[in-house]
Amino acid sequence: MTDGSTKRLIVVSNRLPYVLENNHDKNRWTLKPGSGGLVTALLPVLRNRGGVWIGWTGTTEEVPGITEIFHSASREAGYVLEPVSLSQEEVDLYYHGYSNETIWPLFHDLQSQCEFEPDYWHAYVKVNRRFAEALAADCHPDDFVWVHDYQLMDVAQHAREISCLVDMAFFLHIPFPPPDIFLKLPERLAVLNSLLAYDLIGFQTRRDRRNFIQCVRMLMKHARVSAQGHLHVIRHEERDVHVGNFPIGIDAAAFTTAAAGPEAEERLREINSRYGNRQIVLGVDRLDYTKGIPQRLRAFANLLERYPEVRGRINLFQVVVPSREGIPRYDELKVEIERLVGHINGLYSQLGWVPVHYFFHPLSQAELLAFYRAADIALVTPLKDGMNLVAKEFCACSIEEESVLILSQFAGAAAQLGQAALVVNPYDVEQTADAIYNAFQMTAGERRYRMKRLRRNVRTQNIFWWVDSFMRAAIDKELRDFPVMEEYIPEHHENL
Repeated sequence: MTDGSTKRLIVVSNRLPYVLENNHDKNRWTLKPGSGGLVTALLPVLRNRGGVWIGWTGTTEEVPGITEIFHSASREAGYVLEPVSLSQEEVDLYYHGYSNETIWPLFHDLQSQCEFEPDYWHAYVKVNRRFAEALAADCHPDDFVWVHDYQLMDVAQHAREISCLVDMAFFLHIPFPPPDIFLKLPERLAVLNSLLAYDLIGFQTRRDRRNFIQCVRMLMKHARVSAQGHLHVIRHEERDVHVGNFPIGIDAAAFTTAAAGPEAEERLREINSRYGNRQIVLGVDRLDYTKGIPQRLRAFANLLERYPEVRGRINLFQVVVPSREGIPRYDELKVEIERLVGHINGLYSQLGWVPVHYFFHPLSQAELLAFYRAADIALVTPLKDGMNLVAKEFCACSIEEESVLILSQFAGAAAQLGQAALVVNPYDVEQTADAIYNAFQMTAGERRYRMKRLRRNVRTQNIFWWVDSFMRAAIDKELRDFPVMEEYIPEHHENL
């Protein structure tokens, strides 16, 4: 890895941190800044430091004047936005296909949901090569390249082939499966070879790192693995590849501040005026079969059946954010969720009390923060998750420190938060129901003790701690080590 001379960070992800939108009424395309933890984390090291972000534009349409659109956005952002164009067929095969119908379910231990289509893999390789070409056209010898997530595991392999020899690191935001599941992937050797073309590979948890190391030992006969401090080093084809776990955090201070803001306070008062005499159990999830929403609803029904004294005194607020609409298995999941909600409400509703309140739409930021603050219990029970930041957001927003987190043992966050949360197996509906009941009865003192510990962890191991820990492992640098460029002006790029 390089010495301290690195000047720029180049981020490569499937999507750019700006959303390209078409105002059809005015026939005009605009760029809207995106949000999310990754953007928050990397903005300090990109803005006015000559940084570059490479990613897909988010559309397959022809966009008139796209060069000036991205030039203008780059000037405003303080770093260069480098768009990669994809056709509709490539999006269907590479993104919806290999990324989300092969890798996503397999890496979440749900191989029954996988589609193993050769065309998916060929499209994945083709698109990853295009990202590598965009990277090679943009990088300088002393740059540091950070590639993100399962859609782009193959980028470094192609970048090396076209003589892009800068330091490259990769972070996997989702879990990595154990060998018995990874072996089911037809392209398993190619994927491992692709990952081993990076200089540093980061995972969310020790379990994910261990799974990867076991796969390397089993499948890569000439690779040698050794421990080096908190990292593992894989010697492969005359190169050293460092491997570590770096649990991602959130901007906890920003969530806490926003949760106490006037908009969230106003929404909170509205919720408390209607439900203040009941305990609120909150679930917030994207529509996905990995989130365990049907199992959660069955657990809540089990609670109402086995502990009738809670009826009329508790509500489940289940927020489901639409995702991948029009895909049959997601449409089927939505139908199943709505059937379970209807069944529970039909069976247990009383005059003046409906047990489950179901929201199938995104919430505004103020509404989400108000729900976090209003909730007495958060039910974060995915069947498998790389980390799950909802758990951390909930803790950051629990300003009064009077709430309880119930967390799946299969969420990556359980490794950090498990000692102060109530940890459950989401497949065990009775255990989950018992955890809700225990949280419902928990004393105020125990609630405060647990939440204080959770909030301390979320504040300390935040998003900036995550970036710093990854950077130190990669190039022995931190956010503050990237110098701000006075009067920064993004370079002109011909392929913008």
